[in-house]
Amino acid sequence: MTIKYKNPILSGFYPDPSICRAGSDFYLVTSTFAYFPGIPIFHSSDLVHWKQIGNAIDRPGQLCYDGHRISQGLFAPTIREHNGTFYIVCTLILNGGNFIITAKNPAGPWSDPVWLEGANGIDPSIFFDDDGKVWYCGTRPAPEGEAYPGNYEIYIYEMDIALIEQGKNPLIGETKGIWRGALRDCIWPEGPHIYKINGVYYLLHAEGGTSIDHAVCIAKADNIQGPWTGKRSNPIITHRHLGRRAKIINVGHADIVDDTNGNWWMVMLASRPYNGVCPLGRETFMLPVIWEDGWPCIATSSGMIEDSIKFKTNIDEVISNEINDKFVYRNSAIKSRWIYTNACDHFNGKLPIHWLVLRMPVNQKDASFSLTDREGALRLFTKAATTRTLEHPAFTGRRITDKDWTFSALIEFTPKKNCEAAGLILLQSEDYQYRMEIFADNGSNSLRLVKAAGKEKPDEIIAEKKDAFTDADKEIRTVLSCQCIDMKLSFFFGKDQYSLSCIADNVDARILSTDYAGGFVGSLAGVFASGNGSDTGNYADILWAEYRGI
Repeated sequence: MTIKYKNPILSGFYPDPSICRAGSDFYLVTSTFAYFPGIPIFHSSDLVHWKQIGNAIDRPGQLCYDGHRISQGLFAPTIREHNGTFYIVCTLILNGGNFIITAKNPAGPWSDPVWLEGANGIDPSIFFDDDGKVWYCGTRPAPEGEAYPGNYEIYIYEMDIALIEQGKNPLIGETKGIWRGALRDCIWPEGPHIYKINGVYYLLHAEGGTSIDHAVCIAKADNIQGPWTGKRSNPIITHRHLGRRAKIINVGHADIVDDTNGNWWMVMLASRPYNGVCPLGRETFMLPVIWEDGWPCIATSSGMIEDSIKFKTNIDEVISNEINDKFVYRNSAIKSRWIYTNACDHFNGKLPIHWLVLRMPVNQKDASFSLTDREGALRLFTKAATTRTLEHPAFTGRRITDKDWTFSALIEFTPKKNCEAAGLILLQSEDYQYRMEIFADNGSNSLRLVKAAGKEKPDEIIAEKKDAFTDADKEIRTVLSCQCIDMKLSFFFGKDQYSLSCIADNVDARILSTDYAGGFVGSLAGVFASGNGSDTGNYADILWAEYRGI
């Protein structure tokens, strides 16, 4: 049966995808930077419909990225399966380096990291050769010194994976540089993956930087140590020649996989601009691949990413109608129906699997929130930390996955001190965010909309409603809501979702993008509480939170 699937296959902040197949099942991971849990694990039986089944970094003590900015932390994981064991290699920026973790079940638990001492640089990958050897592949600055910024090389390092179970560094022998990019004066050859197909080694990698000039290139060799030869028509996929006005830009950082029918597929990151910015960050797309004269080619009619791709499937049931412009899928073998769009999330003792916090909690004593203090609620404590600092703020949220959307939360919070605030937040970075917060103004419970738009700029109150809650509201219980349409934000509050009043509209959403903030992440919609410099002992309870794509 032939159906169509829609790109992206993962909407919103899901960059640097890596994919592998185990039998007839596919698994995919992406970068999470300074968010926790880290490295989401997705499963699919058909390559089109993906369900998150776990997170590889999911417990305190497994890693530590205290003090990391939002766009630091965990960079570019690679996932592979070999003889029943799953492997993820990844980079922890600043205070770690490259590491490897393993699991028998891709849903977890994953092991504590084994650090790959001697593996410099970023973007690690692992390759299992058919002769029994295992290789690390990564990218590092040119060893003789960078002739120019981005003058990197891709290199290999043999591994003894038996040492991993002993908690020992598995790298053995000497490193060898094998490739410096396909184009002359290439910058940032990165995200490398090695494959062996029909007896030939292939090296897939990105170059050109992570923005508008991003591209995917390929080389091949008869021996993994080289010499390597690039495809004459490199890059094999890029949109940089289309300019910034293209519907899809920043195409790069790819991985390929074959299915059980012998077809090949490429996953990659790319961005969708709206009004000149990319509010959803770098998302995961997928394209079919064919082989011609021993080289892979993108098998779309344009040779580029297309919104809708024809896909041959053996799935026993396919529902072809659309709901909210998302294709719906049912597979009786899996006994589930997945609609990856809207969600009303509740907090029944644990965070929903797709929700994130900032940086890894260290221990329960220092916890900024609780899911057990009140049954059915997320309790956020008014700790000193804020979302503008590099600490552990009382914040949690989920990715924004649509251009037009709404996000609402039911919150109970009664401020006791003037420094306290709690409410709804749209978070791009420490320096670019909107907060609609309940606060105390000399005994009067009020509401304000706060904008942060620059590292050196102080918070700016762009809307305020004094006495938003009457004297009868001794215990404030309110719905806070935000809507985004055509990159304009509107903010609301009310007793329930059916009686909302607007506090501000026509607010610029474009600042919630890396085009303004820099960095590598997309935006999150979430909730927060803070004592703004003091641990005040108060708290806010979140009863539910709902996200909807419009």
